Amino acid sequence: MDGLGFKFWLKMAGLFVVGGIVLFIVLALFVKAIYAWGFLAAFLVLALLACVAGWFADRRNAGARSS
Repeated sequence: MDGLGFKFWLKMAGLFVVGGIVLFIVLALFVKAIYAWGFLAAFLVLALLACVAGWFADRRNAGARSS
């Protein structure tokens, strides 16, 4: 850890703070979805979003696996 320096740790701290803010916003939206639609429907929407994100990631990396 000798060569990492202050700039690296400052960037890591910033990334940690931004990640915490994003997770807080996602959690707030998920809790509002639970109140609006119910527990099962909120998890179904979360699963659908995860499947769509996975599909996009799979399509983007399809060329690397096709050979």
